[in-house]
Amino acid sequence: MQTIRTKQFSTLMIAMVMAIAVSGCTSQSAGVKPETLSIEKQGSFAVGGTIVQTPGTFDPIKQGAYSPMGVDSTGQTLHGDHATVFYQIPPKAHHLPLVFWHGHGESMRTWQTTPDGREGFQNIFLKKGYATYLVDQPRRGLSGKSTQPAAISAAADEQLWFGIFRLGAWPDYYPNVQFSKDPEALNQFYRQMTPNTGPYDASLNIAAMSKLFDKMGDGILVTHSQSGGPGWKTAIKDSRVKAVVSYEPGGDFIFPEGQGPDNITLKGRSFPLPKVPMAEFKKLTEIPIVIYYGDNIPESESNNPGQEQWRVFLNIAEQFRDVVNANGGDVTLVHLPDIGVYGNTHFPMSDLNNEKIADLLSQWLKDKHLQ
Repeated sequence: MQTIRTKQFSTLMIAMVMAIAVSGCTSQSAGVKPETLSIEKQGSFAVGGTIVQTPGTFDPIKQGAYSPMGVDSTGQTLHGDHATVFYQIPPKAHHLPLVFWHGHGESMRTWQTTPDGREGFQNIFLKKGYATYLVDQPRRGLSGKSTQPAAISAAADEQLWFGIFRLGAWPDYYPNVQFSKDPEALNQFYRQMTPNTGPYDASLNIAAMSKLFDKMGDGILVTHSQSGGPGWKTAIKDSRVKAVVSYEPGGDFIFPEGQGPDNITLKGRSFPLPKVPMAEFKKLTEIPIVIYYGDNIPESESNNPGQEQWRVFLNIAEQFRDVVNANGGDVTLVHLPDIGVYGNTHFPMSDLNNEKIADLLSQWLKDKHLQ
């Protein structure tokens, strides 16, 4: 009798294992994403930057003791103004990696996880088979070593950014907003913001990003907000940038000399737009570009400054698209509400629907044969 029961138990266990295996195959075939994140290679490095060399000869004996009054810099060096890069490569990665570049007051944390603790674009696109390179630009975050001094303020300004980043009009969230309304999510969002540790210098950022592509090889540049303008110049500078994805770039779009608007006007103030020779601008017509803007951007002038600046920037983006495409380019501009995607803030990669936002990009990459 014991033998019979053992056989019955064994048969039952085999049947259960087979059922689980079949269920797993069915789930994957139905399009359910696997939970396992596989990484074949990862690491970090600095790229770009400058070296300051002071005159004289360093004396290791005389200057070997650190003085609380400061260090005598005679004959010493200062390495700074570099970018820091953290990369992960999954098995059988697509041939073009994604390079993620943060915006103003942010760091690579923008892409790592969401303020409410869900997976960010880093993991989402690793699971889609893309190598990811996350960047802290010079004088920001992990790249804080600057060759130029700067005063770091301790200004209380977070409610201002709540409005500029279109979470709402403080203290109220927009009714349809995709940002988590959990107070801890807002706490984490504020704490991911980080200051410049030296004067902001777009040329340093462009040079460092170009060095990254020189080191890494061909790839796709993904920018956000403040990095949008330098992103266009990086693509012009380095032919290894094979496509640009830009989430809510600021108003500093590039236009060719003699075409497009000369200035951008915001609340009565006018700012010149960068112009480049047509030979340089043409480089932007040789790669596919997609630009995304979220929700709660008004169609007509608004007295809400957090909304008005994005209305103006979206208008400039439309003109940029038209000029690039008129010169033979391939720019897709997506205003998310126009395709039925509502409630996105200035941080669509962090919003509650960030997987849907990622799927839109994934489909665009597939359509443009950029995998």
